Amino acid sequence: MKKQWKLIIFYISLTLLITNLPQKAKASVSVSVSARNAILMEQDSGRVLFEKGAHEKRKIASITKIMTAILAIESGKLDEMVTVSDRAEGTEGSSLYLKKGEKIKLEDLVYGLMLRSGNDAAVAIAEHVGGSLEGFVFLMNQKAEEIGMTNSHFANPHGLDDSDDHYSTAYDMALLTRYAMENDTYRTISGTKEHHAPNPTENWEREWKNKNKLLTRLYKYSTGGKTGYTKLAKRTLVSTASKGDMNLIAVTLNASDDWNDHISMFESAFKNYDIVQIIKSGNLKKINNDFYKQKIYIKNEYTYPVTEDEKDKFQIDIQLVNPKEEWEDSRNAPDVVGKAVVRFEDQPIKEIPIYYRHEKDEDSSWFKQIKDLFAALTGVNTNG
Repeated sequence: MKKQWKLIIFYISLTLLITNLPQKAKASVSVSVSARNAILMEQDSGRVLFEKGAHEKRKIASITKIMTAILAIESGKLDEMVTVSDRAEGTEGSSLYLKKGEKIKLEDLVYGLMLRSGNDAAVAIAEHVGGSLEGFVFLMNQKAEEIGMTNSHFANPHGLDDSDDHYSTAYDMALLTRYAMENDTYRTISGTKEHHAPNPTENWEREWKNKNKLLTRLYKYSTGGKTGYTKLAKRTLVSTASKGDMNLIAVTLNASDDWNDHISMFESAFKNYDIVQIIKSGNLKKINNDFYKQKIYIKNEYTYPVTEDEKDKFQIDIQLVNPKEEWEDSRNAPDVVGKAVVRFEDQPIKEIPIYYRHEKDEDSSWFKQIKDLFAALTGVNTNG
């Protein structure tokens, strides 16, 4: 029988918390918002700092277009020209006033989608990226499942009230925005105040100014977002903000005073939370096992938003696989040899891989390069 290898477990108590999983905060602040549903999430960690009915399914209006935009960006087709269809031209509501048969760059359509909320742009994008509007809707729901938007379903690319089967939640829209903000192109478009695009049917170019007043004039820390409104959904808004090393996502649904709702949530977080480094990148110290000593490391640092009274509630357990006999030659050791388990109030909330630093094989080092150069100069190991 093969020998069963147990874990060597080292316990290291820390005073801070790290996680990339959304966690409810025991906030020390109280935020009052007009919105029926709201959420404030720290972008990098995913920690929820404030919520109000965040998991209630609601109509979401044009913040739907965040999904449309990220799918268009990820399609790799931004440089392609899109031919506007009759279906796109005839889309009701907010419009870029596209004309049937005109050709427009997909990238410009995404700018028009996000800045001016063009419903005609949404349909044109959907038909080009998905092959059809229906095909694109399939991609939207596939992406929602991938992201973990478990209480969402999309029926169109624009958010118009043409289906009872089109809905999401404040929490799910924060997850979507967190995902989208990892994309450089999305961040650029979302945070653009004004965009100019060619207009092939006129002698003047199109000029689109962003409808997001937080970005254009109300809030200096705003970095982007998307507005929305329909008669059934009422006012909806997703916005992002950054100050120092803290990046935030706010979502409100059915809000009569959404601009101030978002500012209030942002300001409360900036005032009461600090981003703290929990784990540094580099070698793990205080490891007594001879095989692992000065040979194991974590690739990237981890940070987390905490309030002052949370800094003594966390613990990290370092768990390492017991070295096997065949690892006597360290080159046989796997790349990942354990994990750091982060706990909050004795509950595991994050697992971070621990890597083994292999000694460089002589044949893959600079020594091999010198040896190969010498062989080439002397004619050693050449054919013939």
